[in-house]
Amino acid sequence: MNGILVINKETGPTSRDVVNIISKKFNTKKIGHTGTLDPGASGVLVVCMGKALKVAELFNNDDKEYIAGVTLGIETDTIDMDGKIIKEEEVNISKEKIIKVVNSFKGSYQQEVPLYSAVKVNGRKLYEYARSGVAIKLPVKNVCIKDIKLISDIEYDGGKIYFKIKCTVSKGTYIRSLVRDIGKELGTVAVMNSLVRTRQGIFSLSDSKTVYDIINDNYKIISITDAFPNIEKINVDDKMAFKIKNGMILDNFFNDDMAFIFDDGNNLIALYKKDGNKCRAYKMFL
Repeated sequence: MNGILVINKETGPTSRDVVNIISKKFNTKKIGHTGTLDPGASGVLVVCMGKALKVAELFNNDDKEYIAGVTLGIETDTIDMDGKIIKEEEVNISKEKIIKVVNSFKGSYQQEVPLYSAVKVNGRKLYEYARSGVAIKLPVKNVCIKDIKLISDIEYDGGKIYFKIKCTVSKGTYIRSLVRDIGKELGTVAVMNSLVRTRQGIFSLSDSKTVYDIINDNYKIISITDAFPNIEKINVDDKMAFKIKNGMILDNFFNDDMAFIFDDGNNLIALYKKDGNKCRAYKMFL
């Protein structure tokens, strides 16, 4: 079983839980997801099986699109509603100011990684520091918010403010941190109250199936090459196929940075990558 499944993960299970269920369904241990969704989040989870695991890392660079619920006036230790409330305050901020601040986050900025995350510092995951009560300086990295906008009415209730944003972000962006930073810019605290991943790369919710669907044989397995429509596809003759199957470095013979190579029987044999005037094997599918 070689290919990609696009799953609409429900809230509740971990991404690993979903992978385990799919693993049992297809009786394979060669399986993995390409981007964690927290238990409280839902939406697009791309899962690779078999030889597709070899290209899983290529999905890491994909932009992702999310819809996030924001609560102004509450702060938790995890920056979402699963955490412990550490601060509450009444807020009264105009709709105009909220829209202006949300829109201002379009572009690149330095984002502090959440304490409750799997990012490693000195070989140890941040959430391990948090759980043991050890203070640690949080890493900061450059992220790009490629698009962001308010997509709901703004609700004022009990001294708190609620609204939803839709954003398209680069690799490594934490939406919880984005929500926290929007709150800071508004002069208050903020927490993410919901999260749906609506797109990862070319895959959207409309392409996805629930775990229930898949268990009941309602699914589509996407081929490795169909998952990357922008990568060139080339058929070669037996002589060239022999060289490629042996992983030889060759004079570059394709136009883009990468190319999927097929033999004359239309079997996928390799993904080659440009290296100056040469090209070399990046992944083999033999």
